[in-house]
Amino acid sequence: MSTSGLRGRWAQGLQPRYFTWVIMDRLGAGERPGGFARNHRKVRRQEELIWLSVHGFTHVVSLLDSPHNLHAYDEAGIAYVHVPLGPRDELVPRLEAVYGTLVKLLDDPEEKLFVHHEEFGDRLLGVMGGYLLYAGLVDRGTHAIAVIEKLTGRSIGSLGREIIAVTLDDHIRR
Repeated sequence: MSTSGLRGRWAQGLQPRYFTWVIMDRLGAGERPGGFARNHRKVRRQEELIWLSVHGFTHVVSLLDSPHNLHAYDEAGIAYVHVPLGPRDELVPRLEAVYGTLVKLLDDPEEKLFVHHEEFGDRLLGVMGGYLLYAGLVDRGTHAIAVIEKLTGRSIGSLGREIIAVTLDDHIRR
């Protein structure tokens, strides 16, 4: 391989770990750019932000409770929204804020979002399933679970199922 080909490939960045389209070409989700906690690497974060930029993502939506990575989004010139998911006892108002933010952004047909939490796990998968309910894209919790599990190739555990159940039981709707 020539060095110019290598440069071109690197110029495309690195797809965020576990990246999955929830709504094709509009709403993607994955692990926090750069990885989570002690596994976080600044170089990987930069490569993943390049990938998001090259692929036309207009906003990063961070569900982290902390402001980690927000400065990096500024430095990379990528717009972001920080909507902390917060503790379990604040789930209803936090989910309303998250879902409302996603709907507001996605109402603009030019928007292309990347949503992340610390890791690609139950909390993020539950929020994505809950969003499908909130937006009226599915009408039953079991359907939301099945769709997210099929898209991600992962089983949603009890915490993710709880988020979907709270979305239904507390009538969090658009």
